[in-house]
Amino acid sequence: MNQTSRLLPLLAAVAFTAACSPKGDASSGATTGATTGATTATAAPSAAPAAFVAAGAHSGFSTPESVRYDSTLDVFFVSNIDGNPSQKDGKGRISLVKAGDSTATPTTLAEGGKNGVTLNAPKGMAIVGDTLWVADIDVLRAFDKRTGKALRTVQLAPAPSFLNDVAVGGDGGVYVTDTGIKFDAKGGMTGGFPNRVYRVKGDSVTVALELPALGNPNGIAWDAKGNRFLIAPFGSKEISAWTPGSNTLTKVADGPGQYDGLEVLPDGRVLVTSWADSAVHLLGLDGKLTPVARNLAAPADIGIDSRRNVLAVPRFNDGRVEYFRIQ
Repeated sequence: MNQTSRLLPLLAAVAFTAACSPKGDASSGATTGATTGATTATAAPSAAPAAFVAAGAHSGFSTPESVRYDSTLDVFFVSNIDGNPSQKDGKGRISLVKAGDSTATPTTLAEGGKNGVTLNAPKGMAIVGDTLWVADIDVLRAFDKRTGKALRTVQLAPAPSFLNDVAVGGDGGVYVTDTGIKFDAKGGMTGGFPNRVYRVKGDSVTVALELPALGNPNGIAWDAKGNRFLIAPFGSKEISAWTPGSNTLTKVADGPGQYDGLEVLPDGRVLVTSWADSAVHLLGLDGKLTPVARNLAAPADIGIDSRRNVLAVPRFNDGRVEYFRIQ
């Protein structure tokens, strides 16, 4: 049995239990642009080293999976799965949070079943101009980032099993990871589906990469200085680099594994979250991983406020997003 096969049952137990845990503070009745009833966290975020200082939190989310910062609007978008991460239940929503103000009440940009929106289990997001791209199980959805209006649904082929993270490449294409798993209605997980990275640009939809060595790819981020993507897998301990057009991966670092969010800092260093040790790690230019924020159980797909140099960490199990100032 290979390493990925051994880790798949753990992924099933962790992800499904987290997604289906009751969320007492969840709110699903808000309309677009209305407040969700979320409350600002009163407890202090988890302790962090001096270089990553706790800077507030927001609560009231429903299985928050991804956070994406938009510098034009100065807001964070937060994807809420609100249920089983593979089931098409129409319960997903995208929250909107004013950046730099942990006392502000989150609002709802788009919600499944309202205003012509279909959202089931939204995960990773990326922004191109005024378009917010969202991975939703087996399709890629596009929304107007200002109004929440549904713009487009892109069907991918061959059919994906578990779309996860989204990133924009240097060519302007939208790239999406497919983790290669599925959950049934009772929480049973099936693995062994192809591990892929899709590329969408205009009307073109292609499989940019398909390799078992992707190790259940989760986080993906464009490294502009290296002219490459970095990919963080959930089912492997290796973080890899990949150049579009290539069919091979280059090992960048080893670490605890069970990676989720991945972001490249302006100086070329990288932040990555790990469910294995409940931490955010800094991948330095020397190729070493160092934990910089600990005691963050189920840290999902992170975002960075580039104006204030603040890291946002969605806590998948706990229905909250915690902030850390990068110094």
